[in-house]
Amino acid sequence: MSGKIIVTGGAGFIGSRLVRALNSGGRSDILIVDNLSSNPYKARNLAGLGFEDFVDKSAFIHLVRTGAFDQKVDVIFHQGACTDTLVDDEGYMMENNTMWSRSLLVWALAHGAKFIYASSAAVYGLGPIYSESERHISPLNIYGYSKLALDRIVESLATGVSTTMIGLRYFNVFGPGEAHKGRMASMVHQLARQVEETGVARIFGASPGFASGEQRRDFVHVDDIVALNLYFWQSDPRQGYVNAGTGQARTWNDLAQAVVATLGKGTIEHIPFPEKLLTQYQTHTQADLTRLRAWGCDHEFLPLETAVAQTLASPN
Repeated sequence: MSGKIIVTGGAGFIGSRLVRALNSGGRSDILIVDNLSSNPYKARNLAGLGFEDFVDKSAFIHLVRTGAFDQKVDVIFHQGACTDTLVDDEGYMMENNTMWSRSLLVWALAHGAKFIYASSAAVYGLGPIYSESERHISPLNIYGYSKLALDRIVESLATGVSTTMIGLRYFNVFGPGEAHKGRMASMVHQLARQVEETGVARIFGASPGFASGEQRRDFVHVDDIVALNLYFWQSDPRQGYVNAGTGQARTWNDLAQAVVATLGKGTIEHIPFPEKLLTQYQTHTQADLTRLRAWGCDHEFLPLETAVAQTLASPN
């Protein structure tokens, strides 16, 4: 072992699942970085996890930026970010998702640590093509721009380096450990809660080019995302960014039906598509996996129905 592992956002949805997988692989020499004061419910995700230390996000940023953090680190899994796509405070979003990430990237480059971070399919905007080519980039909101800015910083600073510096462009991730996210939790959890409380799962009706509930997304289980993070940690060095989705587009009807089937109860209702979303809603996302496969990753993704069943079988 050449050094410890850092997981930022380690008490969050994806980060805590990643720590769990690292534990299963025999690693507990892990430093978790997160902020529990803004959402204490995240602390529940730490239960049962093995880690060496926990540092508050603000304190860690200060240590990194002042040069006071000098521990030997093998890899940084940078999952910490503001993931609320409705936040319109540009300064806050850019500081959290871009500038603090840049500081951590610079530290990783200076200390020879691998840097694997959460990018987002939000950089593609309305698509309809979701490949990593620059001509397909068109973010719709500040969140998407903040992730794109980091991708471009990595592309610039990591040129010519010999260690892994890679961003995973997450598509629609869902799974256990989302309870603390409230309204930002995936629709799997939202629909399940609706069925439990009212007996009805409500999804959007028709929109231009799509019948009711037939808008499509690339839904990917959190364990698949974890597997991709671990793959790039252990594989040959890579620099840049790559799509992290299943490569399959499934409808909202498919998702709602999987939830109802798993719960063994409930009906599906289509509600009017909000007019204000017509110009800013991703109606069909599907990860192009050409680069992922070319980079040697042959991971097989969970089918949607299996992934939904596994998610709803979890207590959180």
